[in-house]
Amino acid sequence: MTDWVTISALATASGTLVLALATFASVRSANRAARVAEQAFLIGQRPLVMPSRLDDPPEKLMWGDEHWAHVEGGRASVELVDGNVYLAMSLRNVGSGTAVLQGWRARPRLPDATMEPSDADTFRPQYRDLYVPAGNVGFWQAAVREA
Repeated sequence: MTDWVTISALATASGTLVLALATFASVRSANRAARVAEQAFLIGQRPLVMPSRLDDPPEKLMWGDEHWAHVEGGRASVELVDGNVYLAMSLRNVGSGTAVLQGWRARPRLPDATMEPSDADTFRPQYRDLYVPAGNVGFWQAAVREA
């Protein structure tokens, strides 16, 4: 005689297993699609900082010790005052995301393809974060106050 209770229980268990596998595959696919979409979005949000143009407006800068300087568009400034070296540069963000400048590092020569990337620990932190809006001009500034 056929045991319909056992057959219906096995059919229900099989159907539940198939639905669980389909749900797992769907969630995994959705997560992968979300990661790809997020990466595509972030690529469109990347800043690209370049020297500003000669016709860009001048920037008036102040350092933490209240030293002031003016930097014309497309130019940089180096000043030695009381043993302190003040560095500044006019910049333009040609990318689509806001640039945040948090640190800097001086190298003894121009970078080329043979140079290794710098470790984050070798960068000097900015006194404050510098923001350059997308499609706009801004500046970079730094000071060397110790020998």
